[in-house]
This record gives sequence, structure tokens and C-alpha cells, in this order.
Amino acid sequence: MRQPDQEDFRAFVTARMDRWRRTAFLLCQDWHGADDLVSIMLGKLYRSWHRVASADNPDAYAQRMLTRTWLDERRRPWVREQPQDVLPDRGWDPPDGFTERERLGRLLATLGESQRAVLVLRFYLDHSVEQTAELLGISPGTVKSQSARALQALRDLAASGTGDQR
Repeated sequence: MRQPDQEDFRAFVTARMDRWRRTAFLLCQDWHGADDLVSIMLGKLYRSWHRVASADNPDAYAQRMLTRTWLDERRRPWVREQPQDVLPDRGWDPPDGFTERERLGRLLATLGESQRAVLVLRFYLDHSVEQTAELLGISPGTVKSQSARALQALRDLAASGTGDQR
């Protein structure tokens, strides 16, 4: 890659890294997994930088790469392993708003991967139904039904107090 292209790539990545990490975390519900996911996506992004840079919407191109990378990685057999040990109490008072975000994260983690992906793409990243369908490779009707079911499941869990437990 030529020096000007490397500088453009570095600036592009630097400006978007935090958003990609947060999005990856919402998809996989694990910061280490999110970092791995972003790292894999960055390798793919670097290899195809000439196509990304010339795309009409490089941000959408990169977001699609991140989403598709997550979809590919979740199919791997070792991804299904989940740690079962409960961490000890933190022993500190969280700042205002932290507990609500943490509770929402726990509620989101109870959803299936496809419902979680639909909610993240639709409501966190503000994609349209059609964009979400294209990113996930499903029909717009499936996006709508998955959204409705996932939101209802979150409402039911929140009402029952399930999201309050660690």
C-alpha cells in the first residue's frame, strides 16, 4: 500500500475504532471477543482498502464487513463455549446510568444471536429495515418479525425482573 493510502487508512480507522468496538461488543456480548472481531475485520479492511476507499459510502462498507465478520465468526465451533463462573462482586459503586446500561446489556445477552443482531443494527446503528436485511442476508419481513419478537422478549424480561440478576 502506498504511503498516502496508509495515512488515509489510518485516519479512517482511528476515527471509527471506538464505534466499531462498541458495536462488536453489542453483537458478541464480550469485550475480548469484540476486540478479536474488530481485529479480524481490520485485516480484511486493510486487504481491500482500495475498494473501501473508492466505495460510495466507506462507513457502510466497513460496517458491513464488521457484521459479516461477526456472522462468520459465530459459526466457528469454539465460539459456542461460554464461561460459567460468576465473577465476585466489584466492591464499588457504579456511576449514574451505569447500572441501567449494564442491565440492558444483560437483557440483550438473553436474546438469540439473530435477534440481538437485528436490534443492534436497527436501533443502535440506526439502519433501516432494508439495510439490516441486506447486512444479515435475510428478508425485510424477517427483520420486522425478529425486531418485534426481540423487543417483546426484552419487555417481558424487564417486567419480570430477570435483567436485575447477575
